[in-house]
Amino acid sequence: MKEFWDQRYGAEEYAYGVEPNQFLKEELERIKPGKALFPAEGEGRNAVFAAKLGWEVSAFDISESGKMKAEKLAGLKGVSLDYQIGTLEDMNYEKESFDLIVLIFAHFPKPIRSLIHAGLLELLKPGGMVILEGFSKAHLAFSTANPKAGGPKEISMLFSKEELMEEFSSLHQISLDEIEVYLKEGEFHQGQSSVIRMIGQK
Repeated sequence: MKEFWDQRYGAEEYAYGVEPNQFLKEELERIKPGKALFPAEGEGRNAVFAAKLGWEVSAFDISESGKMKAEKLAGLKGVSLDYQIGTLEDMNYEKESFDLIVLIFAHFPKPIRSLIHAGLLELLKPGGMVILEGFSKAHLAFSTANPKAGGPKEISMLFSKEELMEEFSSLHQISLDEIEVYLKEGEFHQGQSSVIRMIGQK
């Protein structure tokens, strides 16, 4: 997977554009800034946007190309990020140290996904929030018909509302919606898509 993402992010253009995810943008603009964590952050479009709003941003990804692009974008926007390379296991974040965890199209293999989600929740402060948007299992039909819609081709890596409710069961005040949207995010998220949007509080 590291080679795949290094190659995708190695191009000059930003694979998913430089503008933030629309759902995340709308939600962040309602929240008082604090300390935020962006796992699997790729080229940094969402983390940079949060930093511009005044958030103290930490991010990580397995791709060095992604980090380079993120730091370049941060420089252009006049902000800074604490961006590290590796998996969650490689990170040394303190437990209950983040006010917000952001998961935007952060799809992990099913055997490790619940462990990653559980590990991330340990890093969230009591009262902290999770904002998630990812492709639903119904998206496979859209990406099969239109490969430019993007997303994992393995259905087990796509989300269902039931799986997310189980994996984030420790959160309360959960808002969970499965909707169809037309994505226009760079070259690789283009077209009609099925996504799940979740907001929860610890």
